[in-house]
Amino acid sequence: MAAQTFQPIASRPAPVKTEGLVPWIRANLFGNWQTSAGTIILGGLLLWIVPNLLGWALFRAAWAPDAEACRLDGVGACWGVVAEKYRLIIFGRYPFEEQWRPLVATVLMVGLLVASCARAFWKPWLALLWLAVLGAYFTIMFGGVLGLTQVETDRWGGLPLTILLASLSIAMAFPIALLVALGRRSNMPAIRSACTVYVELIRGVPLISVLFMASFMFPLFMPQGFTIDVLIRVLVGITLFAAAYMAEVIRGGLQAIPKGQVEAAATLGLSYWQTQRKIVLPQALAMVVPGIMNGFISTFKDTSLVTIVSLYELTGAMGLALNSDADWRPFKIEGYLFIASIYFIFCFSMSRYSHWVEKQVNKSKQR
Repeated sequence: MAAQTFQPIASRPAPVKTEGLVPWIRANLFGNWQTSAGTIILGGLLLWIVPNLLGWALFRAAWAPDAEACRLDGVGACWGVVAEKYRLIIFGRYPFEEQWRPLVATVLMVGLLVASCARAFWKPWLALLWLAVLGAYFTIMFGGVLGLTQVETDRWGGLPLTILLASLSIAMAFPIALLVALGRRSNMPAIRSACTVYVELIRGVPLISVLFMASFMFPLFMPQGFTIDVLIRVLVGITLFAAAYMAEVIRGGLQAIPKGQVEAAATLGLSYWQTQRKIVLPQALAMVVPGIMNGFISTFKDTSLVTIVSLYELTGAMGLALNSDADWRPFKIEGYLFIASIYFIFCFSMSRYSHWVEKQVNKSKQR
């Protein structure tokens, strides 16, 4: 038997690292010549734009609330307009000496929203917490009790009004949208037709028209001497508008559920509502989390339209603050950038929370 000679196997190259910053840059920014060219061109533009933008916004900016200093040659952004007008922008026409009340009310509302997003607070008593916080909010804002001066709702404005309208309209629109989406798939023609008419009618007109009708047209059909507060009418209009759009998003999720699951539930003896609650809705809502959150964000931004009915929320309060003062009127860009940053903080937070919810509901599909 011939002796066998050991032949070592040549070493193989080390595996290419596919995780980390450098591999990501190589794959996404310099993957081929087209991508590399685009990266170089955009990088050059950024190198030209960013220094100029930083110089205008930070290094040459005027921070003191001095309108004359903002008009000097070579001065960049005039953030002094924010320092001078921030209370009017944030709180609107609420009485100056009472502005601690909307501050406290806003902190309570934001705290409630944050608590509602935390899993630890998903308990039956959360509904009671909502009632308590809303009661405290309206008590503090409206006054008339506990020694607080009464402030009519038409003087509410700024960020507190924006958060109130967005929070309540979203909270009330979701259950309405859920029922309308189920109604559009109902086997009862009357319910299905009524839900279809509602959705198509609301979606066929802009929100401005809905707010205009709620504020100016609706009171004309009320009995003599009977009026409904404009804040309530606007809140109802935004809620119905948001619910119509959200209903179509939820209906898309309902249609994605295989019919066989519903038939299987029926063979097990489950009722219609048991089937929807335990089988259909959990899957359908999990599928449309991005669409639902997109509707929430859109509703939050749509509150800026209530200015047309003389409710000065954040955007309207900013215009009110600058249009009434000729010295600061030329610096609207800085004012709009200030409120844009506030909108961005809230909308970005909602978007990140949506991503977290998506991960939670899709854990069963992760491998």
